[in-house]
Amino acid sequence: MITKVHFKNFKAIRDAVLPLGRFTLIVGANGTGKSTALQGFKMLADPKSVVWEDVLSMGKSDESVEVSLYEDDLLLLNETWNKDGRVSDDDLMPENNERQRINKKFDLAYREIIVGEFRYSGLYRFDPEIISQPVTIKSDLKLEENGRNLAGVLDQLQNSSPEKFGELNRELNNWFPEYERIIFEVPEEGKKNFLLRTSSGKYNIKAADLSDGTRLALAYLTIAYLPDPPKIVAFEEPERGVHPRLLGNIQEAMYRLAYPENYGEDREPVQVIATTHSPYLLDLYKEHPEEIVISSKDENGVHFTRLIDQPHFEEVIKDAPLGDIWYSGVLGGVPIQP
Repeated sequence: MITKVHFKNFKAIRDAVLPLGRFTLIVGANGTGKSTALQGFKMLADPKSVVWEDVLSMGKSDESVEVSLYEDDLLLLNETWNKDGRVSDDDLMPENNERQRINKKFDLAYREIIVGEFRYSGLYRFDPEIISQPVTIKSDLKLEENGRNLAGVLDQLQNSSPEKFGELNRELNNWFPEYERIIFEVPEEGKKNFLLRTSSGKYNIKAADLSDGTRLALAYLTIAYLPDPPKIVAFEEPERGVHPRLLGNIQEAMYRLAYPENYGEDREPVQVIATTHSPYLLDLYKEHPEEIVISSKDENGVHFTRLIDQPHFEEVIKDAPLGDIWYSGVLGGVPIQP
């Protein structure tokens, strides 16, 4: 498991370490590096997806950008880029003798394993309009970061893991008692879309006619019930578009990914990272302060601090909802008032 990520010269993050657990909730003001940190994961998975000029720290084109992954104090991976692209392994590991050649061959193979984990990862910021679009059916569809292909992924789940699909439908009914289950339609040749059947009257409601919150919630729920989910998952502001009373359900979906043993799941845990501005979502983690990271920014750049590492945090969070305490500014990670 990745326990920390070290960023250097990556956009607003001059030199900072982001601590991670199985589940990590990053909370902070706008412009304090939350989305930037998630973009760092995306850059590891697919360097070509990121425009170099967009990641320069303070616009200094002569600097290199570094992202390093650690498990405790063990360096798992270090990736370095400059204006010409990724710095090659030949530059990083010169071959001066046979021993170095052997080490380099091992390191390159190991790098492919680690980077491969990131290629099978998901950074999600769902768009309800895209979620509801019909999908061209083909094998091995993946849910894209904006929610594209949801209907196809659900159709695959129904065909390949009907038990899981049944569990998802039962949980959908728990979240939205007005809906009984997911069904499918073929709007045109070679395409499918999903509908929700109502519990009362058995009416079929097209995806495009569902509320934004319902479509968004279904996307989170689907990821939680995939039999083979991504190894690493990041959700940007999962509270967006969802009623505050559903945030407990969203939390359960994320926990199902991160702690499968608590839900009778026989699979490897997914490392889950989420960002938020919501005091309502933050309230749900008062009993798990070790999972919260506060992002802040000063003249030296961005900083990430675990809540439990803040001085006297137990006394600070003892008598009030955690969201209220954060909103007050006591914990940091809020906009600075002029």
